[in-house]
Order: sequence, then structure tokens, then C-alpha cells
Amino acid sequence: MAHRIIRISWQSSIMAALLVGLTGMSMSVGAQENKAMSMSELLRQVEKGRVGDNQEYKAREQRFRAAKSEQQKLLNDAQREKSQEESRSQSLEKDFEANDVEIAKLTATLNERLGSLKELFGVMQQVSGDSQVRFHNSLTNIQYPDREVFLETLAKKIGSSAKLPSLEEIERLWFELQREMTETGKVVRFSTNVITQDGTEQKIDVVRVGAFNIITDGKYLKYEPQTGNVSELPRQPEQGRFMDSTSALFNAQSGLVRFGLDPTLGGVLNSLIARPNLQERVQQGGLVGYLIIALGCIGLLIALERMVVLGIASRKVTAQLNSDTPNQNNALGRVLSVHNENRNADTETLELKLSEAIFKETPALNRALLFLKIISVVAPLMGLLGTVTGMINTFQALTLYGTGDPKLMAGGISQALVTTVLGLTVAIPMVLLHTLVSGRSRRIVQVLQEQSAGIIATHAEKHSSGGGASQA
Repeated sequence: MAHRIIRISWQSSIMAALLVGLTGMSMSVGAQENKAMSMSELLRQVEKGRVGDNQEYKAREQRFRAAKSEQQKLLNDAQREKSQEESRSQSLEKDFEANDVEIAKLTATLNERLGSLKELFGVMQQVSGDSQVRFHNSLTNIQYPDREVFLETLAKKIGSSAKLPSLEEIERLWFELQREMTETGKVVRFSTNVITQDGTEQKIDVVRVGAFNIITDGKYLKYEPQTGNVSELPRQPEQGRFMDSTSALFNAQSGLVRFGLDPTLGGVLNSLIARPNLQERVQQGGLVGYLIIALGCIGLLIALERMVVLGIASRKVTAQLNSDTPNQNNALGRVLSVHNENRNADTETLELKLSEAIFKETPALNRALLFLKIISVVAPLMGLLGTVTGMINTFQALTLYGTGDPKLMAGGISQALVTTVLGLTVAIPMVLLHTLVSGRSRRIVQVLQEQSAGIIATHAEKHSSGGGASQA
């Protein structure tokens, strides 16, 4: 009893604190709204709220109990359906096992009846598939296009195991194989539609050389297996001997004829067509390549001019060596004229005069030789510059498009190296021409120096003998 009284008193204290708090709240609200609320009114509101909560709790409890009975019904239905499906699954498993046993028996019976024919049909299926691919890409398909449908149907028929090939189909497969082998060893002339380079289609006579090439008069043709069309090559091989052989074979009636045969079934021919000519090679070099060629042309003109001029000067000097009268039309004659003008001068003065005359003749003989040497040095450097810039462009393209296509990288490197080839092509002849021209120039200067030294020696000898006689 005492405990209950203590508990009631404890609850009363809590209620009092709650009431005080609510009273404080009501007082604050009342302070805002300028209205007061009595304790009795507050107590009635609390009592009304508790009654409402009890009613809501009871309603929730009733709904939960109703839902519990409904859930039990759903659970019972699910368990009943599960039992039915398990019974059905067991029945289907028994049927599956029975069917599996029946299929095994039928398969064994089929294999027993087929015997060695099963291996034959497997080989026929493989041969039919391989022959279809081979015939599809063969030049003989131009004349016999209907065999692809037969081979495709036969391969699918054997592969599906629905039907076995008939004797007629087996014989036709053998016939098609034999005909392909026979046709690949023949040179056949026939008419077919050919797509020309301007896009028009014309029916012309063509010659098929086995399964290797198909040509017309003066042209190689191309067969497209995807479309079944025969067309002219967009570009024929540059070598004239190949084109002449097509005309000879097309116009031949009998006998042996030399012909440019492609044993790779188009590989060598495509490589010849894809190979750029000289003009295309130069175009691949770009601006740097054109500058290198311009330098080479300038150097060649200078070398030719120097060779002509030095050749004429060399002949005139040779002629002057055989003459006693100095001639002003050549370098040696002008040097000898200086000696004639200074016969009475002392040896040192004459030596200086002759050296001066030789120095005057040397620039004309060595003119533009330095430029040839510069070209021989600058040309390979420009080629290296073009190669570096081309490699930069190639790697930029690889950065954008990746390395999925090796032809992109190979083509870019090939174009980049063209400038190096052009630079070396110009530099090597320039070095040889510079050596040749400078050699002619040095030979003429050497003749002038030899004659000058001889004149000085003779003059010194005369003066020394003349001085000795006067002393005597």
C-alpha cells in the first residue's frame, strides 16, 4: 500500500511538472494572444486527447487482427499452390527422364543405321562449306554464279541433320569440284559486263587466265566477289611490259605468249597499283620536298654553267701553252702579259705582280663553287627537317585516331621519309659535281701557278747571271 502511495505520489509529481510545463506554454501563448487558459480547461483537453488516443489504438488493433486472419489465408493458399507445383514438377521430371531415354535409344539406332555414312556426310559438309568460300572468290564464279546457291543449301542441309544428301547432290558436288580444277588450268575468252572507269557498264570480250587474272585488250580487270561485278582497275601498272603482255594474250589465237601472271590472285597486282609514281612521290614531300628539288635544279644549272665555262677556259689555257704570244682571251695569256710588261723589274716585284694577276683570275675560276658545296650540305638537312615534321604529323594523327589501323602509321612514315630521299638524291650529285668542277678550276689555277713559278725562276736566273758578268 505504501509503495502504491509512493508511486501515485511520484506520478502526481510528474503530472504536476507536466502541467506546469503546459501551463508555462499556455502562458507564453497567452502572452502572445492576450488570452488566459484555466487549469480546468487544460485538464479537459488532456482528458479528451487521451480518450481519442485510446480509441485510435483500439481501431489499429482491430485492423491488425483482421489483416492477420487475411495473411493466414494467403499463406495457406500459397502452401497449397506450392504442393501442387511440386507434384507437377515431379511428373515433368519423370516425363523428361523417359524422353531422354527414348532419345538415347533413337540416337543409337540412327548411328547404327548410318554407320560409315556419318563420316562421309561430315566430310561432305566441310567440303561444301570450304568450296563455297573458295568458289565465291574465284574468277570462275563469273561464268558459273549459280553453284554458290547449291553449295550453301547442301551445307545447311547436312548440318541440320534433318535430311541426308541424295545421290544426285553428291554427284553434283563432285562435278563442281572437278569443273573448278579444270577451269583453273584454262585460258578462256568470253563476253561479260564490265564497269569502266567513267562508271558506265559495257559488255565486252574478256580473257580469263585460270583463276589468276582477267584482262581485256591492254588492261587488267578486277572481280568483286561481294557484288559479282567485273570492273576496270582505277589505275594500271606503270610497267609497259605488263600492259603489252595483256594485248599480246588478248589478240593471240594459239601458241605460247608471254604474260604478266599474278600467282597471288591479285596481291602483286594491287601492290603495283598502290605503288606511287615519281610525281606522287614528289607530292608526298610537300613544301620541303619542292624546295629541295628547286635547290637541286639551281645547283645543276650552276654546275653545268661552270663545267662549260671551265672547259672553254681549260682549252684556251692549253692553246696558250702551245703559243709564244700572250693572248688576252685566257687567264694564262693575261698572266704572261703581266710578265711582258715587267721584264725589267726585279725578281721580287715580278713575283708580286704575277701573284696579283693570278689572284685576279682565281675568283672567276672559283665562282659559285661554294654555293654548290652549300647545296650539297643543306639538301640532306632540309630532308631531315621534312622527315621530322612528317613524323610529328604522324604521331598527332595517332593521338587522335589511335593505333587501330597500322596503314595510317605506315603511310605517314613513308611520306615523312620522302623528304630524306629527296635530300639525299640532291646532295649526292651535288657533291660529285662540286668535286668535278672544283677539280677543273684547281687544274687551271695550278697551270697558272706553275707558269708563274717558271717565269720567276727564269727571270731570277737571268738577273743573277747578268749581275755576275757585270762584276767580272
